[in-house]
Amino acid sequence: MSLNYEEMCWKDVRDYFRKWREDNERRSDDVIQLWEAVLEDKVIKTGNEKNLILEQVIVAALDTARFDIAGKCIKELSSEFPGSLRVMKFKAMRLEAMERYNDALEVLDAIIAKDETNAAPRKRKVAILKAKGRRIEAIKELNEYLKKFMSDQEAWHELCNLYLAEGDYAKAAFCMEEVLLHNPHSHLIHQRLAEIRYTMGGMDNIEIARTYFSQAIKLNPKNLRALYGFYLCCTMIANSRAVGTKRKEAQKMAQWALNQTSVLTAKRSTIENNEELIDALEGAFANLDVKSI
Repeated sequence: MSLNYEEMCWKDVRDYFRKWREDNERRSDDVIQLWEAVLEDKVIKTGNEKNLILEQVIVAALDTARFDIAGKCIKELSSEFPGSLRVMKFKAMRLEAMERYNDALEVLDAIIAKDETNAAPRKRKVAILKAKGRRIEAIKELNEYLKKFMSDQEAWHELCNLYLAEGDYAKAAFCMEEVLLHNPHSHLIHQRLAEIRYTMGGMDNIEIARTYFSQAIKLNPKNLRALYGFYLCCTMIANSRAVGTKRKEAQKMAQWALNQTSVLTAKRSTIENNEELIDALEGAFANLDVKSI
């Protein structure tokens, strides 16, 4: 929707801003253009909505790299609310957007010192450390954060990703297990945990991975990735030195996974890609060492 700025008065702009806030629409480009064209000199007339509008403009300004506008709005809020942690948060956001990471970290540390229960600045601190490539420090900071906010699933997920980037799969698996405690019916989390266990290697981990892949399939029988992971686990067990009955069972389950994959892929619209996957699975299954079973 194109807006005709020339025909708008400050009340029209205020109403647009209010609607976008209520609908959770960022509309950053429109916000900045309307702010400069109409509302900047008349924001005082908006009364109780003034501070909400200033915050809305700050976010839009950061989205569009208009750090000058963000700075002016932050300064105006700061003069009205000196020492406000909320305003300090916007200062840190502006510094972070300008890639002045050390300055942003100082502001965030000041916020944390004033309010240790404030989760947002701690998470922003982790994000900055990650952006600077300081993963070890980010892991340490995130571990400290989780000591105080143990139920934060997103934080556990992020810590898992950081450990995976460092190649520490055992700790990554522990983090996903924490996430699983909060979402026991999520097939994607079972699948992710299974993939980590599979990557760790070793027959014990393969057995555990097969269990998690199996649960992911139970929760979502159409999860093709979990089916393929389950197939790979069964294939490895069938080719292992396990007892004969266990290997025969693994072979049967591998065949079942292959059949299920074929049925699912046959129903998909991307026929060419599906045929390639079926061929790959059949080729892998053909390599099973069935003679020794």
